[in-house]
Amino acid sequence: MPEGAGSQPLQEEPPSAARQVRLPLSRVKTLMKADPDVTLASQEAVLLTARATELFVETIAKDAYIYAQRGKRKTLQRKDLDNAIEAIDEFAFLEGTLD
Repeated sequence: MPEGAGSQPLQEEPPSAARQVRLPLSRVKTLMKADPDVTLASQEAVLLTARATELFVETIAKDAYIYAQRGKRKTLQRKDLDNAIEAIDEFAFLEGTLD
């Protein structure tokens, strides 16, 4: 069946890659180049790093928000982040970084 025919709606083109991230790519590139091991950062690497960072922040924020809700709060506090880091194995590499 041809695309768009039948019950399948036509799919719009995805937005440009730069529009898929909210972090300023120039700032991400600057931070990447601050590492002495990084001499050159391609635009694709910067874009992927920015998107990965956004996904990471979203994930840890959602997990920390669960702890804020348990405390009957809507605002995240540092203790919520600490609780998420302690409770979730995937965040174990962050232990001690907020001290």
